[in-house]
Amino acid sequence: MTIRQPRYTIEEHARRGGEMYEQKVRAAVEPGNDGKIVAIDVDSGAFEVADTTLEACDRLLITYPDAQIWCVRIGRGAVHRFGSISQSGRV
Repeated sequence: MTIRQPRYTIEEHARRGGEMYEQKVRAAVEPGNDGKIVAIDVDSGAFEVADTTLEACDRLLITYPDAQIWCVRIGRGAVHRFGSISQSGRV
């Protein structure tokens, strides 16, 4: 089993992923995929869309086994939330 190592700092990885999504991926995935997950290889720009983070990442890793993956929830931004949500839907 190959163990992938990060090639970027957390900040650089986030910057690359965010830019890649905004510049190359968003327009291709947003129509009809609201709420789904897109996994993006921040090196190649390749991406996969799925209902779950695991499924999107697994699909991407089939073709790009050394991918440096950044995930985004389509139409909402954050993939995971830390903390609780009040009855009003606000943190």
